[in-house]
Amino acid sequence: MEERCTKEIAQHQIKGGMNLIIVEIIGGLGNQMFQYAAAQAVAISRGVELKLDVSSFQNYKYHHGFELKRVFNVAGEIANPAEIRSILGWQNNRYARYLTSKSFFSILRSRRKVVEPSFSYWPKIELVPDNSYLTGYWQSEKYFKRIASKIRNEFTFRQQILGGNLELFNLISEVNSVSLHIRRGDYVTNQNAASIHGVCSIEYYLQAVEYIVNHIENPYFFIFSDDIEWAQSSLSINYPHKFVNENYGVESYNDMRLMSLCKHNIIANSSFSWWGGWLNNNKEKIVIAPKKWFAIEINIDDLIPNDWIKMPPNK
Repeated sequence: MEERCTKEIAQHQIKGGMNLIIVEIIGGLGNQMFQYAAAQAVAISRGVELKLDVSSFQNYKYHHGFELKRVFNVAGEIANPAEIRSILGWQNNRYARYLTSKSFFSILRSRRKVVEPSFSYWPKIELVPDNSYLTGYWQSEKYFKRIASKIRNEFTFRQQILGGNLELFNLISEVNSVSLHIRRGDYVTNQNAASIHGVCSIEYYLQAVEYIVNHIENPYFFIFSDDIEWAQSSLSINYPHKFVNENYGVESYNDMRLMSLCKHNIIANSSFSWWGGWLNNNKEKIVIAPKKWFAIEINIDDLIPNDWIKMPPNK
């Protein structure tokens, strides 16, 4: 009875003029941030409310689940099942969701379900209906650049920086700090992820380090990784550096915070360290990113901001 009433309220709200943009949130923290930022830009341009569909996390076994509202001061509220159904209709069925997300079955998809058509920036996102459900990764600053200051405000960290992270922050503040992120994890252990993403080579990092050394004075490198032991045994640099071995599990987001507090950034082919670089507020920052982001051929021109340095990883 309660569920039926909630559904009727949601339908009444939409018919009565309370429009919604609902975005599917899935993946690791970096992916969640891209999805939120793109959808928030659409909602603001429409003057409507943004809500988040987190239902896909019910059976999600990777990363640390839904993290956005635990980590950041984001405004979007969680969409209830009735609100999601009011937009998706028959497409809300588990199998219908899957099928209508595929390009082959796009003819069956209603205009209200908006599926990201490619990895490149899709300008037609500006034309979606007011009551829309967005699904995809939306990995480009172009989706939200016009509201960048708002996104930066929402992506401020909720928790106070404490303990070992506070000590690291103090050191980061005192030196000409450069974050260096090595992403391994499922890029190595998961065969499917490895075949799509691959990992950045040691040569890429050494080239990036030399670029930094040639462009800033007295750099101090802070090395982050989800496989810190591998990083310690594999990466050898002859400049002041520190391997950050502080944050694990649900506290891993603190690595992104510390990366964003460094003055410059060398990122991996990872949305996690992409955001570490993007959230860096240093106006004179150097951010170095791998020119080849994937193991397969995908155009990443819209992924890397124009003022970042793309560097051949020489894989």
